[in-house]
Amino acid sequence: MTNLMGGAANQALEFESTFSLLRTYSNRHPDKPAIIDLDQDKSITFGELFDETNRIAHFLQQHGIRKGDKVAVLSDENLEKLIIWMGIWRYGAVVCPLNVEMNEAHLSEILQNIGPKLTLRHDGLENMSLTEGIPGEVMIFSGWRTGNMIPGEFFTALADFPSNSNIEQSNAADDMAAIFCTSGTTSKPKSVVYNHLSYWLSGLSTLSMLGLTADDKTLEYRSFGWNSAQILSLMPWLQTGLTLHIAARFSHSRFFDWIQTHGITFAAGVPTVVNMLLNDPLGVSAKDVPSLRLMTCSTAPLSPEQWRKFEDMYGVTLLQLYGMSEAGWICGNRHDRRKMGTVGPPAKHQEFVIVDSEGNPCPAGIEGEVTVGGPQACMGTISSDGHYEDLSNARMRTGDLAIMDDEGFVRVTGRTKDLIIRGGVNIAPLEIDNIVMEIAAVSEAATIGVPDPVYGEAIVCYVVVKSGETLGEDEIRRYCARALPDFKLPKEIIFVEDIPKSDRGKIIRDELKSIWLKINVLSKN
Repeated sequence: MTNLMGGAANQALEFESTFSLLRTYSNRHPDKPAIIDLDQDKSITFGELFDETNRIAHFLQQHGIRKGDKVAVLSDENLEKLIIWMGIWRYGAVVCPLNVEMNEAHLSEILQNIGPKLTLRHDGLENMSLTEGIPGEVMIFSGWRTGNMIPGEFFTALADFPSNSNIEQSNAADDMAAIFCTSGTTSKPKSVVYNHLSYWLSGLSTLSMLGLTADDKTLEYRSFGWNSAQILSLMPWLQTGLTLHIAARFSHSRFFDWIQTHGITFAAGVPTVVNMLLNDPLGVSAKDVPSLRLMTCSTAPLSPEQWRKFEDMYGVTLLQLYGMSEAGWICGNRHDRRKMGTVGPPAKHQEFVIVDSEGNPCPAGIEGEVTVGGPQACMGTISSDGHYEDLSNARMRTGDLAIMDDEGFVRVTGRTKDLIIRGGVNIAPLEIDNIVMEIAAVSEAATIGVPDPVYGEAIVCYVVVKSGETLGEDEIRRYCARALPDFKLPKEIIFVEDIPKSDRGKIIRDELKSIWLKINVLSKN
């Protein structure tokens, strides 16, 4: 076992298997709610969860699944998915929680490359061809404890297995834990492979950032196929025995009702959610949700102006975090130490270095590319054609540009591939985005570089204006001129109804460039 420091009280949290942790919580407080499914209005206690994961272990053993074998889970977010997930880990098998929103061709290829021994598919997925021709056994699962006995259904089959803990086999720190996919709805995604130690360290980093304890009640409404949801919500729940509340997706109308009804103390967040709550206020303040101590924002940059407005409007502390599918948490503001406009100091268990173009570490105040590595990072990746790349001893270049200040706080300045090179000078689009976002009438902004015959590239800014507001190009230019030098001012401002984003809320600047090129090529022809 590995003795690691972390947690809200800075206590040593030695790695424990899922079996050991669930047994402890079952013995300590068997009737405490472990997971609450807000959409189904259904929950499972730690005692029930321990019994159910033992049944899953017996089931997997009888079906010839061995430790280290892969089990794919195809489902939207629900209680049943997490029960199965914990059963797979409790037995020492590998969970493959694939995003069901991916198109059929990609999903089939991914499953072929992974080669699961068993695929469990939620009966709510209507496209039955999703699992045609894939390797291994395929089994349908429905609702847990619905009272309906359905022949051939997973939870019905579990009823025939004992809930005892006679199978002591479980997951070890160096065992493979999961294979999941990076974002890839428009191109073929790659799969990322993690071991349990990596997850454990990222979970400790989360505990360090958020100060969570067993008394917390947390809320997650994102896909557990995302690394972010796994390490922000799932691992701290498993490591502390807190109560986790889940929903299939964010609900603007129900969000604060969930918090009030269940006494939520921490809720996950992304820039899209922050923008929705800012642009369509719900008249809620801190006095209305006294239990809510913290929210986070990750997966895409959050401007300082958005951050400040959100805290002023709702009176809830917001923490900007920064991570990567292949590396877990990279940086994060802390519940007791934060700085607006930054992603916080490096994560507790991340080997973080900002380097220059020659690969040398950059001193404080100098921009460079973020590199990461160490045991918190993934074991490797599987390409869309099935090639496995071992990354266990590699340092990864993230493609993100950043600056660390004298206090150790990191400010992400952009992506290397998104840099605008105008007259030989590098310009970070994010800097311009943040200035435009300070304008009260602006809902969203995204800046790109487009071809220019004189300077190489010209600056174009796409702007979404808030509903009911009016804004002109001259107003934006005048505002930008107060904070930006002339060479960074947008040459063209284009008003749009929305800005294209990935399924994780990241602006797709390449798509904006394609749109601009198509429009301008057509206009010239």
